[in-house]
Amino acid sequence: MVIKILMLVLFFAVMLTIGFICRKNATDVNGFVLGGRSVGPWVSAFAFGTSYFSAVVFVGYAGQFGWKYGISTTWVGIGNALIGSFLAWRILGRRTRIMTQHLNSATMPQFFEARFGSPALKIVASIITFVFLIPYTASLYNGLSRLFGMAFNIDYTICVIVMAVLTGVYVIAGGYMATAINDFIQGIIMLIGITAVILAVLKGQGGFMAALDSLARVSDESVATTPGIFASFFGPDPINLIGVVILTSLGTWGLPQMVQKFYAIKSEKSISKGTVVSTVFAFVVAGGCYFLGGFGRLFSDQIDIAANGYDSVIPTMLSSLPDILIAVVVVLVLSASMSTLSSLVLTSSSTLTLDLLKGHVVKKMSEKKQLVIMRALIVVFIAISVVIAIIQYKANVTFIAQLMGVSWGALAGAFLAPFLYGLYWKKTTKTASFVSFGFGSVVMLLNMFFRPYFPKLLQSPINAGAFCMIAGLILVPIVSLFTKKPDKALVEETFACYSTKVSVPQYEALSDDADAK
Repeated sequence: MVIKILMLVLFFAVMLTIGFICRKNATDVNGFVLGGRSVGPWVSAFAFGTSYFSAVVFVGYAGQFGWKYGISTTWVGIGNALIGSFLAWRILGRRTRIMTQHLNSATMPQFFEARFGSPALKIVASIITFVFLIPYTASLYNGLSRLFGMAFNIDYTICVIVMAVLTGVYVIAGGYMATAINDFIQGIIMLIGITAVILAVLKGQGGFMAALDSLARVSDESVATTPGIFASFFGPDPINLIGVVILTSLGTWGLPQMVQKFYAIKSEKSISKGTVVSTVFAFVVAGGCYFLGGFGRLFSDQIDIAANGYDSVIPTMLSSLPDILIAVVVVLVLSASMSTLSSLVLTSSSTLTLDLLKGHVVKKMSEKKQLVIMRALIVVFIAISVVIAIIQYKANVTFIAQLMGVSWGALAGAFLAPFLYGLYWKKTTKTASFVSFGFGSVVMLLNMFFRPYFPKLLQSPINAGAFCMIAGLILVPIVSLFTKKPDKALVEETFACYSTKVSVPQYEALSDDADAK
């Protein structure tokens, strides 16, 4: 117990110290929201990865899908690495950094306004962001109750409040730079923690081959009658598995808190190196989480899914580990949750301040006033998420836990297509963007309240979210071709940023000078 407490105290002390050290970087809006657009590759990559993977993934998704699909759930982690990290950096990274700086946009709603010349797009986008980030923020606390109860026997309410307060302090003090540096440290903890936990759990089952053999002997006729199905390549339900891969991988392309990481990148080298680092991080953390969850059924004699839900799978697997490893797991889950929480509240407060209040509710807002309001809203957002999380826990309201899937589906379903096409295609129209906004958010809201009336495959919020993303990618170009064309001068001025001449090393581009030596 002493070791566990010391590790927590040290962890919190480092987080707070970094927050106060970074105060000098948060004296203006650009510094507070984007770190002055001067964040290096390692920090950017870890900030992206730690915002991506929270306790919801480690405890909730890994346990749930590992139980349902067995070892094949590792495909989700692979998809997160290749699609959610590698392709996201390759396809979005450079263009996002160039165009957002050119348009002077610090948030995704600001990008939509400047790119399409539509203040209404900014307002609608900011409302969607605000509405769907709040439940996502509240869901981050899921899973902490069981882990803290197992490790410390501390009341869940205290855990949530302490985590929220400490996160709020370092974000309010240091803004984006404090968040990014803390994300880097938290990312290292996550890498070490997940590796140690996987090795320990597999060792307890006699090693990888023995564990895989035992998993092949597990049968559940309510799921499938095929022998060894939970140790197979694609598992018992490949169709729904694909839905999980699409939602959790392609979803990062349209989530405001994820895309915003590209706004702050320092240089071309940072993008190249960040792509590699982020991809490796995702392979280890996401691949490791889902790989671990795939062995959950080996503990079926200790787990009662009907009584305790899927959130009990991972904590049960870890309960027999040595105390020092349990302490590492607790710090791992705290790191995952606090990094994502800090990213979400910073995104929410900056969006509400810069996109809704500034120029609409408050006509004249000085730079100093913007900073004060953003910091105040961080407190408000954290307080709301804490209240929702505690109500959920005390009243055993399970639907809030399901809202992460709804939140991801709505945000990415609404924003992914117009953002992606807006970076690449000059003919994208604001009407097509409105259609994508409405389709993604409305379908997911209907799925939440009228789920039984949806087709069977789309009753799952996971599949519904994946459907909204793919539908948006089809709808935006079709609607753009049949609606009013964008202003040619605005489009040409916007895309001119890509034509700016820059000097690069010769290993990146050959000289046009035939006499160059």
